[in-house]
Amino acid sequence: MSNAISTSVAVIEEVKKADFTFDPSIRRDHAEKYRTSEWYDGRGEIRAVEDGRSFQISATFTLESEVRLVDRVFDPSNPVLAEIYKTRGRCVAVVDQTVNELYGESLRDYFKQNEIPLEALVCRAWESDKTPDTVHKILAFLGKDGCDVSRNEPVLIIGGGVLSDVAGLACSLQHRRTPYVMIGSSIVAAIDAGPSPRTCTNGNLFKNGIGAYHPPVLTIVDRTLFRTLPKGHIRNGMAEIIKMAVTDDPILFELMEKYGQRLVDTHFANIDADEELEKVADEVIYRALYSYMKHEGTNMFETYQDRPHAYGHTWSPRFEPVAKLMHGHAVGVGMAFGATLALEMGWINEAERNRIVALCTSIGLSVYHPIIEDTDLMLKGQKNIRRKRGSSGLWAPLPTGIGSCGFAGEVPPDLLISAVEEHKRFCASLPGEGKGEEMYLSDLGLE
Repeated sequence: MSNAISTSVAVIEEVKKADFTFDPSIRRDHAEKYRTSEWYDGRGEIRAVEDGRSFQISATFTLESEVRLVDRVFDPSNPVLAEIYKTRGRCVAVVDQTVNELYGESLRDYFKQNEIPLEALVCRAWESDKTPDTVHKILAFLGKDGCDVSRNEPVLIIGGGVLSDVAGLACSLQHRRTPYVMIGSSIVAAIDAGPSPRTCTNGNLFKNGIGAYHPPVLTIVDRTLFRTLPKGHIRNGMAEIIKMAVTDDPILFELMEKYGQRLVDTHFANIDADEELEKVADEVIYRALYSYMKHEGTNMFETYQDRPHAYGHTWSPRFEPVAKLMHGHAVGVGMAFGATLALEMGWINEAERNRIVALCTSIGLSVYHPIIEDTDLMLKGQKNIRRKRGSSGLWAPLPTGIGSCGFAGEVPPDLLISAVEEHKRFCASLPGEGKGEEMYLSDLGLE
């Protein structure tokens, strides 16, 4: 054996005997000094195996996210945004085109009066714009040839559910993780898409098929922004409140039964509303957000499938783009069908199913559409969702009562078909056979 080979063998043997333990306290001691952002933290361990040929790594990622109800966020005397951006020397914002038309002047005046430079990209965000091309457009604005945002500089996103999804995804890609502050201008964005960690864009005939887990560091919910929403958008967003009422909060359900239509008519207590309704509106928003984030926020990376907030979202991601339904109406159909399915399975009684459907129809949400009679499409939807949720089961959340739910691991084809037939029969007795008001994207000019 040559001296070189002999030396190499000796080195390898010494490496095998070496102590490869790593003291994680070293990382903790230097955490504040080396952290890339005040909102993100992490820990890790590395363990060597005695044979000197492998080692194991485990790591955890910690983030801080806040949801805050704020009144009149664009009032120059309101300190919320100024406190975030004053010390950073500027605000980089992505603003929905319609929001810019309605509130752009107020937004620019806010930052001008607070002496904070504003660099804003105005972006149309219809459902047809929920594409990778829109994400790339936003990335170009955030990147080095645009505003060149820093890795710890929170981008301000102002818009509805589509913009929160695509702009949030762009932030997740920029520097691999750029923080952002979300102001939802619609109920869908305020209650659901805005605070959610699931940023996304649409895939081919499957809604939200491409994305990343990247929640905003702060979600601001300003109910006064709902004043300018068309009633169709108010109604559309109500589905996200109802899903949490059905699966998690019976008090919220009762509030929606009593006040739901008035909240639609008054644009969430912004027009011709009394003090009582204003308090109800705030309670409804808070309860819906709390129920949603209680499950979504504590399961940020969807490592578990006990997710009540997926109620109404099992079959709808497949049939929504095919039928060109508004998202809330597709969810309404999904929730109502899910209630009938739960009835067929013996999870709820007929009176509970009827209350769920009646709540949806009382505010004009769809509860039935012929698209669900397409068995092949529904089964393909189940296949897609099973893959999305980890292939171990369908894990469809279904009500077990008003304010509680369970999770169906599988729905066999014969059960699916019989439930569709029963739901069709039941909805035939409803006014309009379960058809909603302004249920299609074309109804609100969003195709």
